Amino acid sequence: MNLDVILRGLEDEFGPTIEWDEYSGAASHTIKTLKRIKSYWEGEKKDLRVLRDTPFHNQAVWGFAVNDTWMVNEKNSREFIEDHKERYSVFGMLPEHAKYTTARMVLNPSFDPTLQERSQIDNIEALHQDGGVENLIACIGHNNALGAVVNMQFKWSEPEDLETFMAFRKHSVYRPEHFEIEYRKFAERIARIGVQRVFVPTIPYPTIAPVCRGVNSQYSANHLGYYDYYTRFWIWDEDFDPEKHPHLTKDQAIQLDFTVDEYNSIIRKTAREFGFHVVPMAKNVAGMARRRLGGELVRSYPKDFIAALKRNPLTAHFVDDNGDVTLSTDFIRVNKESRKVYKGGIFSLDGIHPTTIGYGLMANVYRDVMLRAGVKFQKPIDWDHIINEDSLVTHPPALLSELRLVLRYLSLGGQERFLKIGKGVFQHMFELLSTGHNQHQ
Repeated sequence: MNLDVILRGLEDEFGPTIEWDEYSGAASHTIKTLKRIKSYWEGEKKDLRVLRDTPFHNQAVWGFAVNDTWMVNEKNSREFIEDHKERYSVFGMLPEHAKYTTARMVLNPSFDPTLQERSQIDNIEALHQDGGVENLIACIGHNNALGAVVNMQFKWSEPEDLETFMAFRKHSVYRPEHFEIEYRKFAERIARIGVQRVFVPTIPYPTIAPVCRGVNSQYSANHLGYYDYYTRFWIWDEDFDPEKHPHLTKDQAIQLDFTVDEYNSIIRKTAREFGFHVVPMAKNVAGMARRRLGGELVRSYPKDFIAALKRNPLTAHFVDDNGDVTLSTDFIRVNKESRKVYKGGIFSLDGIHPTTIGYGLMANVYRDVMLRAGVKFQKPIDWDHIINEDSLVTHPPALLSELRLVLRYLSLGGQERFLKIGKGVFQHMFELLSTGHNQHQ
């Protein structure tokens, strides 16, 4: 589901704002869109198979934890879907088994029975045997902690989670000792393949991404970059009630980030042992977290990126008079008069995944490390192209200028509940993104 597309569709039909008497029509439009998405990804509109003889070079599957790189394959993903039939109701308008459908299509895109038990690591090995892999970006580990901010629940992993299929795990955060066990197994499996160079990123703090929103009580001041509570990003400060809304406490948020610090120490230690190259992604993301840093910017942006921002009339306003870039990790905000983004720009509308510009900045960090490791690139990063391709930042949906209304609509808060839709779009989305499969726990 593309939230950008959802908002642009609503805008095409109802204009730059949704009035109270248009909620019913907007709800009908949204439900039709979601039903169309659901039926497509459940294979009702076309065969989802892609006929090809070799694995995709990009083996990424969203939501995977470290041990999923060898535990999950097309066969057990298909069997899970078959054992837990899809259904449509006002309480479930998105493909319920989206993660497992994605796993099937990535790990065995032709649904070939002879390849049904191949995992991500098996496919990397197959690619290596078919001509060799020079450079492997092994970006994994984020989802071992992300469940805390997606689920709004801090629950440690137990030993049985290490051997349990991902749909039935009940934790939201891996204990550091469990992470170390699994990451070492992962490194050993990768090392045995014999890839020329392996690049592993450190993991940014989950509390930086705007998937959760820091809220202080009226008697508290921001202290050490942490807030009293962390809740859903569509819940405004004055509306937040810890007795009613899902949240993490300040202590839990600090503990979560300390846990990720331990993960990163494990990553760096393991990388030294196996000769992997560490990509300092955690440090770079932390430097863009303006809200946590009290409005200051620690991360410096590439000079050619800044020049490209200034060249583009739709992004020139992101460079201030001092030449500093004002993009940040905040949730995106749009000025009602100018229709331009004035806050955010690094993370997309789900609050978890980067924008196109955000991905470009990540690619630049990888590129710097790869250059130092001896990788030769044919051309530099085309920042003008990346910026032009980021329609969310350059041409944001006009509805985002009424952000509070839009978030309330997508989350089904307040009066929208009278529409009898059940759960909001956001709630559906985060259930799919969550660690484990809540309805089967």
